[in-house]
Amino acid sequence: MAVAWRRLGNTAASCAGAASRRRRLDGCWGSGRCCRRRRYCSGNAGLQEKSPDRQGVFEVANINKFVTEERIVLPRKKTWDRLAILQALASTVHRDLTASHSVFQDDPYLIPRTSTEFRLFSMSKESGKNAAKYIVNKHPSFFEKDIAEPHIPCLMPENLELQLEEVTEAALKERIRLRKVKAAVDMYDQLRQAGTSVSLETSNSLLDLLCFYGDREPVQATHSAGSEELEEQEEGMEVRKQRGSMWRTSDITCIKWREKNNAERVFSLMPEKNAHSYCTMIRGMVKHRAHSKAFDMYTDLLNNRLKGDVCTFNALILSAVEIKDKYVERWDLVEPPKGDFYCIFYGLLKEMAQQNVHPNLLTFNSVLKALRQCGFLGKSMALQTLSEMSALRIEPSLATYDHLLGVFYKSDIIYEVVDEIEGKNFYPQDPADANFFSNAMRICLDMKDVQLAYRLHRVVETGENWKMVGDMYQQASYCGRFLNLLCMMEHLDVALKWYKELVPSMFYPNSEGMMDLLRALDAASRLDMIPQIWKDIKQLGHGYRPVIVEEVLALMAREKQSPEVREDETVFDVGKVTQKDHFVINPL
Repeated sequence: MAVAWRRLGNTAASCAGAASRRRRLDGCWGSGRCCRRRRYCSGNAGLQEKSPDRQGVFEVANINKFVTEERIVLPRKKTWDRLAILQALASTVHRDLTASHSVFQDDPYLIPRTSTEFRLFSMSKESGKNAAKYIVNKHPSFFEKDIAEPHIPCLMPENLELQLEEVTEAALKERIRLRKVKAAVDMYDQLRQAGTSVSLETSNSLLDLLCFYGDREPVQATHSAGSEELEEQEEGMEVRKQRGSMWRTSDITCIKWREKNNAERVFSLMPEKNAHSYCTMIRGMVKHRAHSKAFDMYTDLLNNRLKGDVCTFNALILSAVEIKDKYVERWDLVEPPKGDFYCIFYGLLKEMAQQNVHPNLLTFNSVLKALRQCGFLGKSMALQTLSEMSALRIEPSLATYDHLLGVFYKSDIIYEVVDEIEGKNFYPQDPADANFFSNAMRICLDMKDVQLAYRLHRVVETGENWKMVGDMYQQASYCGRFLNLLCMMEHLDVALKWYKELVPSMFYPNSEGMMDLLRALDAASRLDMIPQIWKDIKQLGHGYRPVIVEEVLALMAREKQSPEVREDETVFDVGKVTQKDHFVINPL
């Protein structure tokens, strides 16, 4: 090897000497025009010229033996997304730590400064959007001018007025498309009275509309409930109280399935029914809390030798938890106690395998969600569910891990979950995906493991996983728990660093969050920072809360403060607030 390198050095020296002789023969020594012209040529181009010495040609050939050629590989043609340029530009802009959420930056006069303003302004902006959309759709004739180039259909008003008045199936389809529930039912009855047959596809579309909205107009679902709906909600809460189970917000806002409604009537009047008809009724009953009727309808589907789809099985799995009170009864409803099945799935998954219905991610997430309410039985079956997912090569989503943490709450499985999700990018696949990070941070707070919280936060900062934190309220819950853990377990300087990074760009802390920060100041004996924190307390709208004011006064009166702190305007500001609220001020 050493001989080869010496030979290469001698060859390079001889080539340099040959090039020098050529420059002398040409009359150029590096400053003339020809030399400047030669600078644009590559090194290999100079070696390809004829050398006056034949030995130089062999020396150049020897060089090529030791120099490896680099091959240029042309990449394949890539099809870029329409938003690729905008995404590239967005990746160059980072979050401003001193600014509020980007939602509020359209109007500088409506940037919130407190948590109350944060909720008020965000709700006001959404209300304004809904009001503008209502006006545009209600009076589309005033917004016919299209100034967008190219044309953007979603920005143009929708025509919600009925165009067909005659009694035809086309008029029924129009009412279904415009989501006119009552008008669609009236048109269906008129077609039946006229003796006009309605196709199976149109009847199924009408069933989809009725089951989705619970036989009510879509606008009524967003407005305040009437007396009849309030009675149904109170009845549902009373049933929950008698069963001793925890009630959810969806139990209050959900519309209950009424007896002998138009969906059941249309279903019974249909001369021909297929699997789609039964599956629509089952999903509608499960959505509107008619769980027993959903299983009865599923029995009718099997008796008619029809097969359900995967969405129907997902709804039935969730409904099994609601129809049985005991854990064993719930699981027996999902999985029959006895049975010779050749498939590897359990419960309704076995019936899915018999009907050749392939489960998807939402199927396993529904099973894990049901297992969260099955006590000790859920722990023994949750890991088996993950094994089935792995056998089918179905990648878990964040909702899968969230249900798993709910089954094994406050256990070491969270470390395995964080190990699994580190370095991965997630995208929305389940509506419950947004619950993972907030619930996982709650477990970190309960376990008081700050290192685990750091690892979880790095997952949030990976790629675009920050979009999976959820809405503004879930984001505030996640950041509040993270900051609470840092105030308890970390050094004060580290906690203040994260405090400046998260507030106000990510969330506005509540009174409990400010109390945690004051306790951290007390534990670190940094009472000199109380004036600075008091300014933030006032700006965040907590300056008139008695608990916080008393805590600030207790910290300031604990020991004699320095002259700088005593002369600070914050001390007199706290005094004014205290005198106004009739507090007793201890002397400093």
